[in-house]
Amino acid sequence: MRVLVVEDEEPIADAIERGLSKLGYAVDVSYDGADAIDKAAVNSYDVICLDLNLPRVDGIEVCRRLRDDRFGGGIIMLTARSSIRERIEGLDIGADDYLVKPFAFSELAARIRAVTRREGGLREPILTTRGLELDPNTNRTKRDSKEIHLTPKEFALLYYLARNEGRAVPQEELLEHIWDEHANPFTQTVKVHMNNLRRKLNEGFGDQLIETIRGKGYVL
Repeated sequence: MRVLVVEDEEPIADAIERGLSKLGYAVDVSYDGADAIDKAAVNSYDVICLDLNLPRVDGIEVCRRLRDDRFGGGIIMLTARSSIRERIEGLDIGADDYLVKPFAFSELAARIRAVTRREGGLREPILTTRGLELDPNTNRTKRDSKEIHLTPKEFALLYYLARNEGRAVPQEELLEHIWDEHANPFTQTVKVHMNNLRRKLNEGFGDQLIETIRGKGYVL
């Protein structure tokens, strides 16, 4: 999943980015509302964690513009404002959830999972296909009941391919959804991670789960 963190306090934004990256998310950061709107216009985000007190354009207006532009991902508002009126205003203009500062990072991670599990969301709690069992809450992977230990990026790659089973997924799409905006499309990053993933998946098994379609991408 790709997440945009919009927070003007850099230590908080950077801490959230580090935490989510360790969980395998691709994370971009904006420190003001105008930059967040620009990034959301050109990148596909599954969830936006949005502070209310932002320079240039405040969080309420950012949320309103995103929904006016038909942004379909989840929006979780992060704020020190705790009044009922402000919570209602945020939810009424399109926010999916509200988290009042200070909060535990584990609660934010749980709320991100909850938002994306909801009806019409992009993730399911556990995905099973082709003998695989993938649990995004714990990054646990099993093939034919045998546990396979994957890094967060390897798990994210496999989960994305499983969500798009039968379709050849281009390298550019994998970079967009699994790495952040700083990923270099001319590096061997995807290929290296894919080779490691294949090796782990095939260890002890005879068949190849992930196929390379020349000129099109990778398919599960």
